Amino acid sequence: MTSDESSAWAWTVHGSRTVYDSRWLRVAVTDVEPPDGRRFDHHVVHLGRVAIALIVDEQGRMLMLWRYRFAVDQWGYELLGGLVEPGEDPAETAAREAEEESGWRPAGVPERLVGFEPLPGMINAPVDVYLWRAAEKVGEPTDREEAGRVEWVDSSKVVALAAEGRLLGAGTLVAVLYYLHRSHPVPT
Repeated sequence: MTSDESSAWAWTVHGSRTVYDSRWLRVAVTDVEPPDGRRFDHHVVHLGRVAIALIVDEQGRMLMLWRYRFAVDQWGYELLGGLVEPGEDPAETAAREAEEESGWRPAGVPERLVGFEPLPGMINAPVDVYLWRAAEKVGEPTDREEAGRVEWVDSSKVVALAAEGRLLGAGTLVAVLYYLHRSHPVPT
């Protein structure tokens, strides 16, 4: 698409006002005008940047938590991660959160695997995923709020877990499926 074509399809933002704000999220009502010329208020949820650690060991297992999420009333597997603190590098966040939540410290230099927005039509929630290929056990989890069963999950099982709805969250799904695709690309 050329820049002229992109401009023809872009929405115009006439203004925005915050209707709720907390440490965790901000809700704004934004006055928008799509290309059809209709003008209306659109609600937008703004979340902080999240950094996720995908740690894969030499046996091809992924470090995950089996945990409960009350907002969706579900149990499932999640990768480790959390909100990027002000001034913190996202890779450092992913490593810190992995250690706090699991007791495993990522080892080596992280590779930025992928970044994405999970629901860009209504939610601004940037997610960065970092890959490590080793970790060392340094103790027990220290973040009791993120409590769950720490488990090394064989990567050969994650597609089935995804199909069964047992991988929780876009961060986990995008990260593991992207990693698997990149590791074993489908021939074209």
